[in-house]
Parts: sequence; C-alpha cells; structure tokens
Amino acid sequence: MSLDLADYDVKARSAVRKFWTGRKKAAKKQRAGGKKDQGERSAVTGGSNMNGFIDLVVDIVHANGLKNAEINLKRRLLTLPGFFRPTKIWDLLVMHQGKLIAAVEFKSQVGSFGNNANNRCEESLGTAVDLKTAYREGAFGASRKPFAGYLMLLEDAPTSRRPVTDVSPHFPLFPEFRGASYADRYNILCKKLMAEDLYTAAAVILSPRTAVKSGEYSEMSELTGLKSFVTTLAGHVAAESAM
Repeated sequence: MSLDLADYDVKARSAVRKFWTGRKKAAKKQRAGGKKDQGERSAVTGGSNMNGFIDLVVDIVHANGLKNAEINLKRRLLTLPGFFRPTKIWDLLVMHQGKLIAAVEFKSQVGSFGNNANNRCEESLGTAVDLKTAYREGAFGASRKPFAGYLMLLEDAPTSRRPVTDVSPHFPLFPEFRGASYADRYNILCKKLMAEDLYTAAAVILSPRTAVKSGEYSEMSELTGLKSFVTTLAGHVAAESAM
C-alpha cells in the first residue's frame, strides 16, 4: 500500500498562514485590553498557534489506515507516565485499541533566539529521554515503540540566519557548531535527535513574518524537512494499520 501524505505541502502553507495570523490576533487582543507582555510573549499567550500543523498530523493518521484512532488534544487526555518524572503532557497523542501509536510535540520560536534556543534544546532532550526510558520500562504496555515526533517552526529572519560565535574556554566546540546560526543549530539538533534514536522524526521549518498571506516556508535539509517528517509518520501509521 502506498503512503498517503494528505497534500501535506498545501496544508503546511495553510498552517503557516494560521500561525502568523494567530500571533497577530493575539497581540492585537492584548493591546486592545490594555495588557502588555514582555517581548514576543504577547503574540503567543492567546492560544495554540500551531493548530494547523496538528490538523496536518491528524490527517496523515486518518489517511494511512487508522481512521478510528483516538486523537487526543484536550489537556486532560495528553498526559503520559514518565520515568524520570511522574508525568509529561504532550501536544498530541494518538491511541488505537489501547495502544500508544504516536506522541508529538509542536514548538515555535519567533525572536529572542539566544537563551530560548537553548531552552528548546533542553526541553526536547528531556522529553525524548523520558519517553524512551518509560517505554523501555513497560510504561505503555506490550506494544511496538510509539512514533515520537518533534516539529519546530522557526522565524526566518536575519538574526536566526546570522552566524553565532560561542566561547568554550576549556575545550573546543564540536566543528558543526562553530559559527552556526540559530537555524543551523536547530537543523543539527533535529539530525542528532533522530541519529540518537530519541525521536522517530524531528523537523524544523523556517518562515518569515511576511508569510501571513503566502504561507511561505523553507527547510534546512531533506532529512529534517517536513516531507521526511510526514512520510515517516505515515509509514509508522500504515504499519500499525497493517498489523
């Protein structure tokens, strides 16, 4: 059976438009209410700007054989047991016949690239290690290893593309990080998350603020691109359906 990618590119561009539109509406609403958050926060405190990408993942699941899968999006149904901590709340969980099929995190970063990039890296690592270890220890019952997905939307801007200089006084940096921009760092992160078997698929896409109408986005590499992400997910879902 061939995989169905559910017109992912068309839907991704729609998701990008919704992302930027949602940010603008949230910021405008806060200004109208006389409230003001620090920096870019006013644009993200108004809701789930990544909902368009969540819809894309749901479409991939349904299109590849699991039409009756349980798609969990409500907070009270997004909790999984952890190994290093009691629980972890994911952004999307897919269940089928009592089995955990997929757990996906959707992240974004607009501006404030410095410390926020490090925080995103640490979050992704902690979440992945906890899930992988919990699965090894039987937290999800007798089932195949679930699909673990990480999808990042990064603002495409001069600051995110500009080479960054880091100082390590005692030992040299790994070569791939020397002069790497924040966009490069996310690309490296996603590659290594998959190489270390921490996520089944990890992707980073870049989009400028001007994409509010066009839905424009770009990718850093084929391996960490959106097509690779949705193809891997589709394959995992199709295999579950076949079994």
